[in-house]
Amino acid sequence: MKTQTIESWSKAAPRLIAVAAGRAPADMVIRGGIWVNVHSRELLEGHDIAIAAGRIAYVGPDASHCIGPETEIIEAEGKYMVPGLCDGHMHIESGMLIPAEFARAVIPHGTTTMFTDPHEIANVLGLAGVRLMHDEAQMQPVNIFTQMPSCAPSAPGLETTGFEIGPEDVAEAMTWPGIIGLGEMMNFPGVIAGDAKLLAEMAATQAAGKVIGGHYASPDLGAPFHAYAAGGPADDHEGTCEADAIARVRQGMRSMLRLGSAWYDVERQITAITEKGLDPRNFILCTDDCHSGTLINDGHMNRVVRHAIACGCDPLVALQMATINTATHFGLERELGSIAPGRRADVILTSDLRDLPIEVVIARGKVAARDGQILVDCPHLDWPEAARQSVHLGRTLAARDFEIPAPQGANHVRAKVIGVVENQAPTKALSADLPVSEGLVEATGEICQIALVERHRGTGAVTNAFVQGFGYTGNMAMASTVAHDSHHMIVVGTSRADMALAANRLAEVGGGVTLWRDGQELALVELPIAGLMSDDLAQTVAAKAQALGVAMQDCGCSLNNAYMQHSLLALVVIPELRISDKGLVDVRTFEVVDLIEEVLE
Repeated sequence: MKTQTIESWSKAAPRLIAVAAGRAPADMVIRGGIWVNVHSRELLEGHDIAIAAGRIAYVGPDASHCIGPETEIIEAEGKYMVPGLCDGHMHIESGMLIPAEFARAVIPHGTTTMFTDPHEIANVLGLAGVRLMHDEAQMQPVNIFTQMPSCAPSAPGLETTGFEIGPEDVAEAMTWPGIIGLGEMMNFPGVIAGDAKLLAEMAATQAAGKVIGGHYASPDLGAPFHAYAAGGPADDHEGTCEADAIARVRQGMRSMLRLGSAWYDVERQITAITEKGLDPRNFILCTDDCHSGTLINDGHMNRVVRHAIACGCDPLVALQMATINTATHFGLERELGSIAPGRRADVILTSDLRDLPIEVVIARGKVAARDGQILVDCPHLDWPEAARQSVHLGRTLAARDFEIPAPQGANHVRAKVIGVVENQAPTKALSADLPVSEGLVEATGEICQIALVERHRGTGAVTNAFVQGFGYTGNMAMASTVAHDSHHMIVVGTSRADMALAANRLAEVGGGVTLWRDGQELALVELPIAGLMSDDLAQTVAAKAQALGVAMQDCGCSLNNAYMQHSLLALVVIPELRISDKGLVDVRTFEVVDLIEEVLE
C-alpha cells in the first residue's frame, strides 16, 4: 500500500517560516483573491496565499516576497478563496463506490476532507473490511479520515450480521494511522442501559484521545436522551427538527445537519441558527449517505452548503459549518478547515459564494481539479477475492419462498405494514386489512411485499412482511444487497416470481441492485465488493444507478431517491418499523413483533 502522506507541520515549519519571511520561494502562490476567513468570518479582498510543502505558509495582501523562479502562480482574479470543504459524517459505501472512486467523484465538487464511518463493510467483512477501507483511504490525494465502526450488529439480538465488532477490535483500530475516532454509536438503547461492551468501546476511544460519534434516532428528548449524552457521544446527525438540534448543542454535542440523497434534515433544523440565534460554531453540515448519481450530477458538500444558504443561512456561516467547525470538532483545527498558516493547503476558487461553482480545487498544495475535471490520480487498492465473494444464499430461491401463509381459515387479516416516509430515514408503523387467497395473505393497492433474504451464511432463510409508500404497479420486484446495516438482501415487489428472479440474479453477479418486471430484468447495478461497492468508474456506476432510478419510475415509483429508502428498510435502530432476519422489528420497543395482528371476519 502506497500512502499519500503530507509532511507534518513540525517538520515543515522551518520551510514555512522561511517562505513567509521571504528567505525561500513558495511552491505555489494564489494571487489576487478574496480571502474567505472562517476564523473571523470576514471577506478580505486583494489577498494572496503562499504554499510550500503542501501547507499554507503565508496569507496576506502581497506574497511577492514568496515568489521564486519556479513558483507556480495561480491568478485568482478576484475570485473567493474558500477552504476545502469537509464532510463531518458519511459512509463511502452509500456512494456504491470504493474510496478511490468516491474521492474521484467528489474532489471536483470541492470536498477535500471526509470523516467516514465504514460500518457497512464492517457488517459484511468485519475488521478486515474496515482495514481495507482505511488503507485505500490513506492512498488518496485528499484527506479521508476513518472512524472505527462501533455497532456491528447495530442492535444485538434483533439482527445477525456477517461479522461482529467488539471492544478489542476498537482498541486495535485506534492504533491505525488514519483512525480519527469511533463511528456512530447507533445502539442508543444499549448506551442508555449501560451495556458493558459499548462502554468499553467508548472507553477505548477516549483513552486514545479520539472522538465518539453519535446516533440518537429517537424523538424522546427526555431522560433517555440525557442518559445517551452522558455516555460520551460528541455529535449526532439523526436530528430531524429544530428541537433536536437545540437539545444536542445544549448538552455539549455538535449538531450535524445532513443533506444526503434522500435525507433532507437541514431546513427543519437550521432555524436554530437563523431564527433562534444559537452559536453556529456548534453546528456541522454533513451528507451521511449520498449515492453515485447525486455525486456526479448534483454535487457533494457544495450541494449541502448551497442548500443551507437557500434555507436562509448566511453564506459565511454555512461555510464555517462545512470547514472550520468540522475540523475543530475532530481536533484538527490547526491542521485543516481554514486558510491560515500551517494548515494543509486545501483551497477552492469560486466566483460566487451563494451558488458556489467550484472552479479550481487545490488539495495539499496541488491543483486537483479545474472546471469539474479531476487532475490527480486516485489509486485503487488490490481488493482481495474474499471481498468479492460475499453473497451466499445457500440455494436457489423460488416464488414459494416469498409466500406469507394466513392463519387457518382466515379470509381477511389485519397486518403490520412498514410505511416509507419520503426524504426521511424514519418509517411509520402502519396497519392494513389484507385479503387471503388460497391460504396466502396478499398485498393489495399501494402495499407491496418486502422480504429479507439471509446472505452471509447461506442459511436460505427468508423473512417476509409488507411495505407501503413506493407506489409500484404491475408485476415487479427490486432486490438489493445494500441493506443497512446488516446488509443481507432486501427484496420489495408485487410479484413473488419476480422477487425470486431478482434475488437469484444478485447471487449470480455477487451483489448489487436489480429491478425486474414481468420476468425481465430492467436495470442492474453490479456491486461486487462486499455486495456494497463497485470498483468501476464513478461515472459508469452513476449511469447504471440513474438507469435504475428511471426503471423504478417506470414501475410506478415517484419517491425522491427511493433506492435510499429501499436500502434502509432493515435498519433496526431507526423507528418505527423495520425488517430483519429475526422478523419484523418494532424499533419503538426494540422487540420482534408478529406480522399478523388479527384475523378479520
